[in-house]
Amino acid sequence: MSTTASDPLAALGSLPGVADAVDSVRKAVDRVYGHRVMRRRSNEVTAEAALRGARGSAALSGADWSLEEVRRRTDFSGDDEARVIGAALRLTAEAGQLLSIWRQSPLRVLARLHLVAAGGVEPEDSIGRPRLAGEPVDEPLIEAPLPDADEVAGRLEGLSGLILSGTSAPALVTAAVVHGELLALRPFGSYNGLVARTAERIVLIGSGLDPKSICPAEVGHAEQGRAAYLAAFEGYLSGTPDGMAAWIAHCGRSVELGVRESTAVCEALQRGAA
Repeated sequence: MSTTASDPLAALGSLPGVADAVDSVRKAVDRVYGHRVMRRRSNEVTAEAALRGARGSAALSGADWSLEEVRRRTDFSGDDEARVIGAALRLTAEAGQLLSIWRQSPLRVLARLHLVAAGGVEPEDSIGRPRLAGEPVDEPLIEAPLPDADEVAGRLEGLSGLILSGTSAPALVTAAVVHGELLALRPFGSYNGLVARTAERIVLIGSGLDPKSICPAEVGHAEQGRAAYLAAFEGYLSGTPDGMAAWIAHCGRSVELGVRESTAVCEALQRGAA
């Protein structure tokens, strides 16, 4: 994430192809919000989007369960995959409660998200804080070089400053950068992917793009697959204009696929089949 513009997030919005991605996402979101089911049953769509988003995020973190299995299970304390599913479900439930705090203290929100994800499984002194020098990170999907603890602290402060200072950047751009930066830093000892995707969700909700949280980008990230996710993330890591644009476009496509999923939910509710 490197640019010298006074509003670096807004500057990313001018990259080739990004405006088209932003416009496509906005149109897709507007269409699902205009669905007749949303007038009276939006809470049901929100709940279903949360469940499907959690399933998608967990799939990217190695727990690729069917939606039926996620819906059926009540105990997520058994094995590693179950704990990942449980963490994803808790994070999705927590996201909507943290919007006002995010606007005031993004770092507090990130700490809270890790605390919720860890669910008391990890040593208490390592939960809810950025890792210290020499502490390991369990994030098998991301194999990029791991920034050291000092770099993590500095870049987290920089990310927080960008959010607190405000930006004219489209919500998609801000959400993609927050997601990409947290994946790059992996600031916690575990669950960084889940936290990064939840932070993306918070930005999309809090920005007003998806205020009812019915457009689960996590569904789209999972649907496009791990290989595509990692390839797009490599673009973010490169810091080049083309790479950043590719990452933002990938995140935009993920939102659109989430919209498609929720549109199908709306159609099912309309037919009385949900």
